[in-house]
Amino acid sequence: MPLSALRLASKRASSFTNALRTSSARSIRTTVPRAALYAQADEKTFKQVIEAKGRVVLVDFYADWCGPCHQLSPVIESLTAEPHTSGSGLPLDLIKVNTDTDEGIPLAQAFKVTALPTVIAFKDGVPVSQFKGALPPAHVKKFIESL
Repeated sequence: MPLSALRLASKRASSFTNALRTSSARSIRTTVPRAALYAQADEKTFKQVIEAKGRVVLVDFYADWCGPCHQLSPVIESLTAEPHTSGSGLPLDLIKVNTDTDEGIPLAQAFKVTALPTVIAFKDGVPVSQFKGALPPAHVKKFIESL
């Protein structure tokens, strides 16, 4: 094979490899992961996420100064990251709302949050269940499985 043909073949292979690296290939999953974690959702994002069809959305209302909130948040984050944890088999989204921020105060007031932490579960934009306080991990898991 002439040298120019080898160079051309090498150049084409390099271009193809670069195209593969930069292409946005669709990933295929066999399990349902937590679709998203919204650490500080604003009111618009909050509304869009809770109204999503075919999903369970947990909203964790917390404050930085709240000790029980610091106990509960990692438990919820861990459990919602596991595939197939909701009883309905629907994917789980998690929204964390800091009730001490300009964005969080009106959301907490709208859902009449009177104690921290408070977790409210939504399906199709409707609150379907909730709990208040830092529950043990087994109880939080049971709560999620009941959804």
